[in-house]
Amino acid sequence: MQVKNHATLSWARGPGLGVVLFVLVSAVGTLGYMLIEGWSFWDSAFMTIISVTTVGYGYVHPLTRAGEVWTTFVLLAGISTLFYTAFVLMALVVDGGLYRSFEQRRFARMIDELTNHFIICGYGRIGSTIAEEFRRQGVPCIVVERDPDKVHEIIAGGGMAVEADASREDVLKRVGIDRARGLIAAVSTDAENVYAVLTARVLRPDLFIIARVESEDAEPKLRRAGADRVISPYTLGAIQMAHTALRPAVVDFMRLATSSEHLDLSAEQIELAPGGPLVGRSIREAELRQRFGVIVVAIRRAEGHMEFNPSPDARLHTGDQLVLLGSTEKLRELDAVARPGARAGVTA
Repeated sequence: MQVKNHATLSWARGPGLGVVLFVLVSAVGTLGYMLIEGWSFWDSAFMTIISVTTVGYGYVHPLTRAGEVWTTFVLLAGISTLFYTAFVLMALVVDGGLYRSFEQRRFARMIDELTNHFIICGYGRIGSTIAEEFRRQGVPCIVVERDPDKVHEIIAGGGMAVEADASREDVLKRVGIDRARGLIAAVSTDAENVYAVLTARVLRPDLFIIARVESEDAEPKLRRAGADRVISPYTLGAIQMAHTALRPAVVDFMRLATSSEHLDLSAEQIELAPGGPLVGRSIREAELRQRFGVIVVAIRRAEGHMEFNPSPDARLHTGDQLVLLGSTEKLRELDAVARPGARAGVTA
């Protein structure tokens, strides 16, 4: 919002002022000829235009001494206005102002075209890591960050970001919350995350929202504000360190399965769409292992409970989410079958 207002103000002070001055000189010049020489509006306007533009076609009618003085004034005013406008335009080109204006408009169009994307609120250690992981996996996202240096860093690296407060409704609307796939509140304080989550939930009751939490007492507040998942990086880090100490091979396998650096193996979840070809079949009947070479690790039922290591005879129902291991290519093929017309990727 600040960028747009600044660009408008710069235009008003620069080329916009030149246009206003040109119109003003033309109007005053025309009025002067009508009053001094008694000419018609068209003759007066034509004389003013050829004088201001220094075309020099000649006088429309013979001039009186007062008319010559007025013509001199119109010539000087017109040349000064043209020189001023030319100088401003050259300055815009030289210092990159015109280029920045085009870039800002292009960036605004890119935001308007964003769809099925994630909104990341905050670009600290957590937010930057999330954004980098999304970039590696080709998941569209946009960052909302207050620090202008971080915003410039993101844009310079080819990402998308806006300098703004993530708890404001107009900001979330600007970054396309109505078209977003999810929102991640990773601002530095719990209070800011609560406000961001609450604002997002009011705007999009169905949006999938993940919130970072620092203190334990803030977790219930974030859930009441509307967060679907509340995650403490410190708790997760401590748990992973404990698991690494006790079961390092298991941790290494999970890192291999979930890391985007190993594209031959991925862990994914796929939701079964209504009327899909897998609905109503058992895992054995769907032939997921034979057709797609994937392993069904768990089924998250539409009712919310999780079935780990399901039986081959377990039935698949609409809204169930399959937690799978397999190659990225095969998982995308299965996603296209399970959710025709939907974008492949992690579902909420």
